[in-house]
Amino acid sequence: MIRDTDAFYLNQEEPNKSCLLALRTIIIDQDVHITETRKYGMPCFCYKKKMFCYLWTDKKTTEPYILLVEGNYLKHRKLESGSRARMKIFRVNPNKNLPLKAIKDILKEALDLYRTGVIKIKE
Repeated sequence: MIRDTDAFYLNQEEPNKSCLLALRTIIIDQDVHITETRKYGMPCFCYKKKMFCYLWTDKKTTEPYILLVEGNYLKHRKLESGSRARMKIFRVNPNKNLPLKAIKDILKEALDLYRTGVIKIKE
């Protein structure tokens, strides 16, 4: 039986499927305390059970992006807030090599918010 978290990826078309699966691995590999679930129909990644980021695709362009829940704390120049007050996104072109350094830098900055207590975690 296919897990609910896997079904999302399997239902994507290429090149988004491969891109999203790679992003999934990159996110999960950042910390042993990251878990994956599905919320609002999209993959949601939690740090010690606190929502940290999502993977989704843009409705207009269909390109994948990482949505960072506490994006308003993050200052990376490639993050977009659009009309969002709290969250920011990092767009990924599935037809190009993933910008690994930028992705890892952004994920580290976001995770450090939780690790240092800027974002409180109930334990």
